[in-house]
Amino acid sequence: MRLEIFDFIDDTVTIVDGMRDLLEDGNRELEYFFKEKFLDLDNILNVSSRVKSSMSLKEKIFRNNFYLKYQSPEELVENLTDLIGIRIECRFIEDEEQVYNKLFKIFNKLGEEGYYYNEEKPNILLRLDGKQPRLQKNGFGIYKIEGKYIKEKRTIKFELQIKSLVNVFWGEVEHKVLYKNYKYLITEELFKDIMHSLKENLSMIDRQLMILYNHLKDIDEYNVDKRREQLESILSKIIYEIYSEKTKEEFGFVVDYRKSCDVIVSYVLRKNGLKEAPDKSYDEEFLKVLERLYKIKENEIYIDRLIEFERDIQYEDSFCKKIGEAILEIINKDFKWNLFFKIIFQLGVGNNAEEFEGFLKFLRNRFYKNLENNQTLNSKFTKEEREEIIEYIMDLVADSFIKNREIEFINDDNIECMNRKINITLNKIMNYETWKENIKYFTDELAMKFDNYK
Repeated sequence: MRLEIFDFIDDTVTIVDGMRDLLEDGNRELEYFFKEKFLDLDNILNVSSRVKSSMSLKEKIFRNNFYLKYQSPEELVENLTDLIGIRIECRFIEDEEQVYNKLFKIFNKLGEEGYYYNEEKPNILLRLDGKQPRLQKNGFGIYKIEGKYIKEKRTIKFELQIKSLVNVFWGEVEHKVLYKNYKYLITEELFKDIMHSLKENLSMIDRQLMILYNHLKDIDEYNVDKRREQLESILSKIIYEIYSEKTKEEFGFVVDYRKSCDVIVSYVLRKNGLKEAPDKSYDEEFLKVLERLYKIKENEIYIDRLIEFERDIQYEDSFCKKIGEAILEIINKDFKWNLFFKIIFQLGVGNNAEEFEGFLKFLRNRFYKNLENNQTLNSKFTKEEREEIIEYIMDLVADSFIKNREIEFINDDNIECMNRKINITLNKIMNYETWKENIKYFTDELAMKFDNYK
């Protein structure tokens, strides 16, 4: 059986492909209209347009979890805002605002829901009631305006962007080099050798191990943390390389899950207490994992298969149960979660159920150990009071995960950030009475901090 997501994507692409003629007609009409209105301005260099390709559409559905946000492919298509894209290119950044203000002069008739139109072309509308420029995830602003194109009683949403030369260049670099290419930029010769060897000739695994061994011998024997950091970095890059290549082979593009690979490595190397183990044990486990990776690479990897468990999952406590049940509801719907656990199960020595339970305990301990080591809890509360507060906060963490269920929640940087926020809140508590009297305040504060984890 295939994952539901792949049927959802195929059905969406089929619907959009059936609209290609209408989309191409709309694209030509929109480009002509905006060229007519803007190309005569001195600071305008070009007006360009495009219709979203099938591959780009697939990638967007993956990246934005649209198969979870919409009930059907039809609903998704109705809400896609950029099936057609128009871009007005100007010279300088300051020209972007001038071009945006020009839109209000051209689209000067108010329609419905904040959309404006020009009386010459009432079937082309722009939504001009929103704040511009919009803040992107990378921290930069962009003029991105939603539009509607109406023809033969059918409505297609489009997106208008206004970009200066500098922002056009940056956008292309970010899109084609960073956004479209999630591969690591590896500079160390050792890493280059390993990546090249894995991709070009799997029979050279002995050479890889020799290179690693010689490299590790040169590392400062006394700098244990640095040594282990390099080991984990190597494994993470190899895992990402293997599965990104497989994803690209099957679907034509790569999903960025580098941070998830870091979490997988942390789990695989530390689930049995290897963080505190002697260097020899740690290095031996590293080599064992590397060997398992080689065997996995030799065998067929089925990316689109459903995950199944040999038995019912057994939960150690309330935290594991909440997190586990939330993941199980989505593990065969969300591609990133599905791939994450496929990798763990293939690298693990136990069966799927055992590895799933092991990861839940590993995740729980990332938060629990932070609370156990909190100075405020250890110095100002009795054992019973401390255990009560720890259990309460662990429930808040689990509830926060259930609310979002995104894989970014378990990334190392997010967990470290959440633990810091927990410590900041706990440091405000003077005693148990303060905690009980202000528990709603502390709960709301933590919930708000957890919601802002992205």
